[in-house]
Amino acid sequence: MGVFQLVISLILIFNIILSFAIIFLERKNATSTWAWIMVLTFIPVFGFILYLIFGRKLSNKTIFTWDTKSKLGVKTAVQHQLREIESKTFQVNDERMHSYEDLFYLHLRNNDAIFSQDNDVKVFTDGNRKFNSLIEDMENAKDHIHLVYYIVRSDHLGNRLAEVLMRKAQEGVKVRFLYDDMGSRKLSRKLIRKMRMAGAEVEGFFPPLIPKVNLKINHRNHRKLAIIDGEIGYIGGFNIGDEYLGVNERFGYWRDTHLRVVGSAVSNMQTRFILDWNQASRNDIDYHERYYTTRPAGRIGMQIVSSGPDSDWEQIKHGYMKMIMSAKEYVFIQTPYFIPDDSLLDALKIACLSGVDVRIMIPNKPDHPFVYWATYSYIGELLRAGATVYIYQKGFLHAKMIIVDGKIASVGTANIDVRSFRLNFEVNAFLYNETLAEILVDEFQKDMEHVTQLTYALYQKRPLWIRFKESVSRLISPIL
Repeated sequence: MGVFQLVISLILIFNIILSFAIIFLERKNATSTWAWIMVLTFIPVFGFILYLIFGRKLSNKTIFTWDTKSKLGVKTAVQHQLREIESKTFQVNDERMHSYEDLFYLHLRNNDAIFSQDNDVKVFTDGNRKFNSLIEDMENAKDHIHLVYYIVRSDHLGNRLAEVLMRKAQEGVKVRFLYDDMGSRKLSRKLIRKMRMAGAEVEGFFPPLIPKVNLKINHRNHRKLAIIDGEIGYIGGFNIGDEYLGVNERFGYWRDTHLRVVGSAVSNMQTRFILDWNQASRNDIDYHERYYTTRPAGRIGMQIVSSGPDSDWEQIKHGYMKMIMSAKEYVFIQTPYFIPDDSLLDALKIACLSGVDVRIMIPNKPDHPFVYWATYSYIGELLRAGATVYIYQKGFLHAKMIIVDGKIASVGTANIDVRSFRLNFEVNAFLYNETLAEILVDEFQKDMEHVTQLTYALYQKRPLWIRFKESVSRLISPIL
């Protein structure tokens, strides 16, 4: 046997062993398993490298110190609300929300997501307004500023926020800044050192052993949270960078959705931050009342729901499905990526075929080509089922929003794709208030002024080359 034949034989044997490991040891989703076996079969060596980067599961060990929840009284509050729902004694400010108690229950049981209903919420769809508001709140901070963002740039906006954080740290405000090491791989280490020297605590989530060489594509912290003095919270889709202000020539205007929250829901956002911070930092945050000083501010009901690869349940996806299945009139969706699994796709098809007005808005330009073409493949199925699809033309649509019947909504960080549902750490606000839902509907309607409609007839006329790209992208969509 020649050397070349020996190498080929060893590669084939190794591929077979790895395939068996994927099937019997990692117990992946069946669709994902077949996708990886296909990759390993057709591109043996490069496929193995891709698997090391994209395919490895998170260790079975729990990466978050969930005991913190007991110290913070979360478990006790959750059990109390569960018992009230089960005994039909649960009280809500808005009697019209009683019909969604099963959705409250789902998030309470599977995610310890306490239902709070004393919140006031402001909606931002423009990056400049969102960051001006956030910076103003940080400028007024008296005790602490807690931030976690997936992408942080060392550009004008990044430096502007850093200057505020350094100044507040020097004033004695406790500043903790958590960034995802992969998403923020271009963040200047010089700026990080400068912030630390000013007294701010800055940590990276899942950093590599070798700086700047991070091959951990999966299991990233995609969350965007800001908590100021335990009283004000921000949650939504905007990252920190100039492109989110709409100044990037490639993307143009950046359309996103973000929320400013005042009320008890901020305590739930704070708990999420503490769990994330204690995983990434050696300087754990201990329980202290100063981090939980919320005050009643309104009558909006909310649950802060998080999900990630460390959980047995796909909590945010389950919440999306429950919302869709409750729809009687309409479902409005905005998402930059639309790669649903079979269960979510079926839920939307059933809604369409049942006469529910399903409208989906997606961007007109890709920031990830394979994801873009896979999105069009799935969109085609929904068009056939009767959904209405709009292509946003003003710039890049990055909002992650679902509204059902003008009563309930969800805004947060989770896209409608496998990566958000299974591979990354996400957080969404589930909202129970007709007035707020109507505000979000109004924003959706404003966006309709900047769209073109993709009809099923137009979709059927797409060129053969586009069909080929859609087919290939859909085939590998479970591992995108």
